[in-house]
Amino acid sequence: MLECAGRIDEYVGGDEARFRGSRLIEGAVVRNLQTLAESSQRLTDAIKASEPDVPWRAIAGFRNILVHD
Repeated sequence: MLECAGRIDEYVGGDEARFRGSRLIEGAVVRNLQTLAESSQRLTDAIKASEPDVPWRAIAGFRNILVHD
């Protein structure tokens, strides 16, 4: 998950114009977001419980939006 977040930061560095200006970058970011969200669903309940401030259910829902919408 951290690798995906790092790649996204590497690709866009918080620059929305860079994200929107390149279909290649946009695709890479979306793919890494999908991978990150899918990885979150494979974490154990104990790991999720150790990070109660992370919106795990929302992350899973976000993955469904990325893939199906």
